[in-house]
Amino acid sequence: MSFATDSVTERKIVQPRKAVLEMPEYHPPLAGRDALRLDFNENTFAPSPRVMEKLSALTAEGLTKYPEREPAEKIVATHFGLKTEQVLLTNGVDEAIHLMCVAFLEADDEALIATPTFFMYDVSIKMMTPHLRKVQADATLEFPFERFISAITDKTKLIIVASPNNPTGAVVSRDHLLAIAAAAPHAVLMVDEAYYHFHGESTMEDLANVPNLIVARTFSKAYGLANLRVGMLAGNAELLKNVRKVSSPYNVNGVALACLPAAIADAEYLSWYTEQVRIGRERMMEGLRELGISFFPSHANFVLMNIGPKHAALVDMMRRHGVLLRDRSTDPGCDGFVRITIGIEEHVTLGLAALKASLQEIGWSAAV
Repeated sequence: MSFATDSVTERKIVQPRKAVLEMPEYHPPLAGRDALRLDFNENTFAPSPRVMEKLSALTAEGLTKYPEREPAEKIVATHFGLKTEQVLLTNGVDEAIHLMCVAFLEADDEALIATPTFFMYDVSIKMMTPHLRKVQADATLEFPFERFISAITDKTKLIIVASPNNPTGAVVSRDHLLAIAAAAPHAVLMVDEAYYHFHGESTMEDLANVPNLIVARTFSKAYGLANLRVGMLAGNAELLKNVRKVSSPYNVNGVALACLPAAIADAEYLSWYTEQVRIGRERMMEGLRELGISFFPSHANFVLMNIGPKHAALVDMMRRHGVLLRDRSTDPGCDGFVRITIGIEEHVTLGLAALKASLQEIGWSAAV
């Protein structure tokens, strides 16, 4: 057991594990979000009306029961053409990442990611091992495939790749993902497909033939269930058996489990919302071109734009106009970058109008 001594009282204080002391912390800027939410890549409108109907049908007695995950897992598995044992529902993809790290990483193992990417990978990996290898993208912010493959070693145990990636919106081709899995048969490859619905290409159909592949999906984005916290892992049943072992049996709440089948059953609503985002994304990127703002072509429900030194001023001014953006300038290779979420048509219109006004008010001009 590790102790520290209080310099004043000279009493011994119990210390957490060294890895916990050294791991990074994630503090998303969630306070004061009473404005148009173009900051967290959420569904900006609402979930399916069927979800709202299900919520209204919940009973007081139902809230007294412990949640049963397996019935919902059977429905989700059938929806995706999988066996029940190939699916594990989680408390959002955040927990899915955490469980993967707990299940597979020893203290002397290596994990591999490409940056910039979702910061929760750093948090969960470093909770288990200090050996996190990061392959930084170049100025294009595209996935550095060749250098990434070269970074795989005999000690690599867990590889996480987001496609589409957050915060860039870049994708990794299916061929490249399968090549990564083949290059590291001794490691687990987790493909984070949180933004799959806004792109359309998946490795889900490869699960039967790639034993070290796990796919993560969220129901927070296109389905609009971020507040209910539900995600999933899909893959090799033997691998997931170990992940299930380290998961709490009650990790997903009963309200989420009741609403999830209703959400995935409404294909018409999902198609409508994703089409809203697709059209809105093109409108936003065209609007940025007209304003002279450089950006990275996105395959997700957001666009990452290069504002330069006035990035913080823009975020502040947009808030004054009632629109929230996310400053990504502290991400590796993203100095001066700001991310804007794409939602329904009305929200894209409001976002663009506020952006034009805010840029003028902060005195921003395109680099010559």
